[in-house]
Amino acid sequence: MGKEKKGLSSEHPPADDNAEVQRGTRRRGTVLEDAILLAAWEELFTVGYGHLTMEGIATRVQTNKAVLYRRWPNKGRLIMAAMKKFLPESHKEVPDSGDLRTDVLILLRSVAEPLQIIGAETIHGLLVDLLDKEKISSIPSMLQTRGNSRINIAMKIILQHAQDRGDIHLEKITPRIISLPMDLMILEVFTRHEPLSEATLNEIVDEIFLPLVTGGRG
Repeated sequence: MGKEKKGLSSEHPPADDNAEVQRGTRRRGTVLEDAILLAAWEELFTVGYGHLTMEGIATRVQTNKAVLYRRWPNKGRLIMAAMKKFLPESHKEVPDSGDLRTDVLILLRSVAEPLQIIGAETIHGLLVDLLDKEKISSIPSMLQTRGNSRINIAMKIILQHAQDRGDIHLEKITPRIISLPMDLMILEVFTRHEPLSEATLNEIVDEIFLPLVTGGRG
């Protein structure tokens, strides 16, 4: 009897693998994960974040939703993984055009571009799904400068170039000012629930950031 049970067990894989068996193939590892991420990305732009479900993604990829939940606890985490895979990478090289305003705008656009691609609904949905009420109430403290972030490091290099040209005095610029453009961008997205426009980026740079770092000298 024990052997018969063992034989039956080997013929009936776990429920979360049944869909893979029915397809006539057993996708595993990165092959399966890549297929899920692609399905999630396509489903996002087909139905929108508000109507996106783990079941819908599983149907598109032709597997069981339990397969998804084994890897990601909710649709927010799954979409974040898809964004990491499919959104264009921001500039890895620090801009050095010879003009402070141009360099800062290039840097900020590299951050804004992915937000414009995924759209306001997805941004808002992710904020709601990935931040509980306690975290939402602590957003101001979360927006404080992070000295080792890639954007802040790039901004420091841009400002160093500007000082080398004699445009600014870096010793008068505090860490809070250096992080200010990025903090304002995050705040805009969080409060307005929409991607950043070129006009908003220009206003952040021209009306707020540049006057602070140049001492109002243009």
